[in-house]
This record gives sequence, structure tokens and C-alpha cells, in this order.
Amino acid sequence: MSEMERIAVVTGGNKGIGYEIVKGLCKQFKGKVYLTARSIERGMNAVKELNKDGLNPEFHQLDITNKEERDNFAQYLKEKYGGIDILVNNAAIAFKVNSTEPFLKQAEDTFDVNYFSTLKLCDVLFPLLRPHARVVNLSSSAGHLTIIPSPELRKKFSSDNLTSDSLSELVKQFITDVKNDQHINLGWPNYAYGLSKVAISALTFCQQREFNNDEREDIVVNCVHPGYCDTDMTSHKGPMPPEEGAKAAVKLALLPHYPDIKGQYVWHDMTVVDWINGPKPSN
Repeated sequence: MSEMERIAVVTGGNKGIGYEIVKGLCKQFKGKVYLTARSIERGMNAVKELNKDGLNPEFHQLDITNKEERDNFAQYLKEKYGGIDILVNNAAIAFKVNSTEPFLKQAEDTFDVNYFSTLKLCDVLFPLLRPHARVVNLSSSAGHLTIIPSPELRKKFSSDNLTSDSLSELVKQFITDVKNDQHINLGWPNYAYGLSKVAISALTFCQQREFNNDEREDIVVNCVHPGYCDTDMTSHKGPMPPEEGAKAAVKLALLPHYPDIKGQYVWHDMTVVDWINGPKPSN
């Protein structure tokens, strides 16, 4: 076991912004960078492309929705390195605007990947975080609290007493309200992806509060809106190249000890944004 070697992990790293985050960390991080992906073939092809640039990430298969793969990856990292120093939670899905899938299926599938599976991965990897570790959760401009119409719901999501458990109960209530076809009447947005990113933003603040009481020193988590990028997720409609969208996430992953940016909602230009009241900067 190589306990002193520094380790970074990026989920969903085979394409788009995740791929560019891996590339940026390979260039700047003094340690090993793990590119993870659901598909072995796509993940290894991504590694080969980075090899052409003289970059040498490691690859590990990881479908964040798969409990066995999450547990196996955590055990692998623990036995081989003893811990990790950077975790970038990038893996996510988004249904297309013109999707014909019922909204309930969109909501259930989106939250299964974007929120619950991310949370479960954190549950198995957070015990491996070393002092001064950095966690970056990929949010979105759609992950701002103001997309929720109901003031009462916004108050619940922004409460300083919110925990990851109570946040999960809020998310489950949204799914229940969708099943009952009452979510719009009850003040929820009709936007599963956006609300999943609101939940990821809120989870970030819950996690930082927990880290503030952790015996491990200076563990920091932030969430970031990478910008509207030219990726498969946006159907290549975004004006920003993915390498631009990756820059803020890389900077947050490499924050120095005891940074000023801690438990924050960060824009792609590294502006810290008021998540509760706004305003949101321009995309």
C-alpha cells in the first residue's frame, strides 16, 4: 500500500467536461489521477487519447449507480493507497428537452443518478479522504435555489439545519408529488435535471457542515456551475468549449490549504454566488 502517493478521482471522465477535468488535473496535480467511467472500452479509449498528449491517468471502471462497483472501487483505493485527496463528482445524466419519456420516469432516473448515486458514492469514499482533501460537486446554473417556485420549499432546502438525510427525504417527497401529479401545484419546478442539481448544491453545503466538525483537518467541498458547454449533455448547443467548463472545477480541486472558498456555490469564472438569493451571473 502506497499511503503517501496523492490520489485524485473523477467520475464520468471519459468525455466532455469530465474528460477535460481529468486532463487538467493530469497537467497540474502532483499525484495519480483516476479517470472512471461506466464503460471499460470508452474509458480506456479516453486514456489512450490523453496518452497521446503525454498524460498518464489511471483507469478504473465505475458505474456510480452500481453498489458493487462503488464498494469495489472504494476497497481498491483503500488497499492500494490508503486514502484519496481529490474527488470530483461529475457523472450525471440529463433527458433531452424533446424527450417523450413520462416525467415520472425522467424524475426517478435523473435523481437516481445525479443525486442518490452521487450521495452513495460519497458515503463509501468520504471515509478515505485525507486531511486537506478537496471535493468538487458539479452543479449547474439550473442548480440555483431560485428555480424552486415555492418559498416554503426554498426555505427547507436552504436551512442551516438541513442534513443529507433530511435532504434525501425532501427529494423523495418531490418524487412522490410527481407520482401524484401534484408537484407543480405544491410549488416544485417541472424540471427534474434542474432540481437534481439544486439537490447537489444543497448536499454540498450539508457536507461542508459535516466536514467542519470532522477530526480530519481542512477538508473542503464546493459545487460549481461549469458553464453552458458544447457537450453531448447539451446536444452540443453550449457556446463554451468543455475545456473552458473544466477550468473552475480543476481550480477548486487544487485549492490551497485553508482556502477562502469553502462550502460555496461557484460560477465557471470562479465567482462565488449567493445560492439563496442570487442574482445568478450571466452564462
